[in-house]
Amino acid sequence: MSLSFERTQSVAIIGGGPGGYEAALAAAQLGAEVTLVERAGVGGSAVITDVVPSKTLIATADAAIAIAGAGDLGVQLFAKTAEGKPLKPEIAINLTAVNKRLLALARQQSDDMRATLVEAGVRIISGHGRLEGDTAVIVSTGPGGTDFDRVEADTFVVSVGASPRELPTAKPDGERILTWTQLYDMKSLPSHLIVVGSGVTGAEFAGAYMNLGAQVTLISSREQVLPGEDADAAAVLERVFKRGGMKLLSKARADKVERTEDGVLVTLSDGRTIEGSHCLMAVGSIPNTAGIGLEEAGIQLTESGHIQVNRVARTSVPNIYAAGDCTTFMPLASVAAMQGRTAVFHALGDVVIPLERRRITSNIFTAPEIATIGWQEKDVEEGLINAVVHKLPLTSNPRAKMMGFKDGFVKLLARQGSGTVIGGVIVGPRASELIYPIAIAVERRLTVDQLSRVFAVYPSLTGSITDAARAMHIVDRANEDG
Repeated sequence: MSLSFERTQSVAIIGGGPGGYEAALAAAQLGAEVTLVERAGVGGSAVITDVVPSKTLIATADAAIAIAGAGDLGVQLFAKTAEGKPLKPEIAINLTAVNKRLLALARQQSDDMRATLVEAGVRIISGHGRLEGDTAVIVSTGPGGTDFDRVEADTFVVSVGASPRELPTAKPDGERILTWTQLYDMKSLPSHLIVVGSGVTGAEFAGAYMNLGAQVTLISSREQVLPGEDADAAAVLERVFKRGGMKLLSKARADKVERTEDGVLVTLSDGRTIEGSHCLMAVGSIPNTAGIGLEEAGIQLTESGHIQVNRVARTSVPNIYAAGDCTTFMPLASVAAMQGRTAVFHALGDVVIPLERRRITSNIFTAPEIATIGWQEKDVEEGLINAVVHKLPLTSNPRAKMMGFKDGFVKLLARQGSGTVIGGVIVGPRASELIYPIAIAVERRLTVDQLSRVFAVYPSLTGSITDAARAMHIVDRANEDG
């Protein structure tokens, strides 16, 4: 149902990633005239060079470890010799075929998103956009910035994303020293991949290439991988990495990465050196906010170049909004999409629910996956919230036993006294799917008793969620006695 306006509102969006895409769809749905400016393709880097291809690669790695572990379930793979004797085949990864498939899927997803926008009536301009104050977007559409288009609008949404951070002493060359956007040009599996950075991106790729069969060394400047994440989850992942043969170097900082004749040489700050065939630099990202007229328009930026936004994605300029990794909010594709919708709803007068960080679900696509929502155990330990924490290992789950899963847990956090669910962590297969009922509990302020009373299929991995909630049973004596 479209809202009615005295005159048609116009919305111009710079950047067609998850934030810009969802903003365009929402604005079109509300009856606005919508123009989207995108330089690389609809979907942005999230679809073309980041989320979609990386998670496709990880899905291939998951398939590889599933095949490798099938023997534990009694499934044996073998070929026969000419004499009829069994041969145990080795798992081989055709990286050229893998990369061709994932890039094709990314492009297909981008094309599908573009078709959806066109069908919704969105005008799409291919080119580089920059703000002209708070009244227009100037789009460079020709080679070398020779042709220009000027788009005036009532409301603007900036969703330009971020790019891999590069260090001057470890300049990517696209062949041996790589960012995560350059991995998909490799023709064969690296014999020894050195990953610098143990955050989400570094951990995901390190685990994926290990499971594809590469030798991997992960260099972490912190004591534990995934700094800032749940400590128990990080410990499980470290155990899995080490069991898989990965070499972990903690409290180590890479000072320099050089290309050698047939590989790379990484020099650590303590003087140690590591030789490998390739090096992935996963040392964070920088927002793509330079040179697009933000400061000239009066938009407040942080020292890092991120756009300062409030909970409805509004910038310091009333009619300019921003969404995604270029903002001060959480750098997640799902968050960017929600910011884009929220921005348009607010600008066009629709119902708006301000974004709340504690209700955002996130997932790390390692094996096992790590999904989180709400308050975390470290918040309880630091005295920020009064809560009860309960952790239940997946090893006690019958479905996990049947499927051969050995690592992971369900952790719930509930307010002391009321039993209201305020957070959770799931480490295990498909944690990205399993976290959803806990996210609903956090969003709707359900108690652990209410969560435990929902029927879970037996046997199922979701049974561990109800089991954990049941173990935290809270009885309101006052209401019972009354």
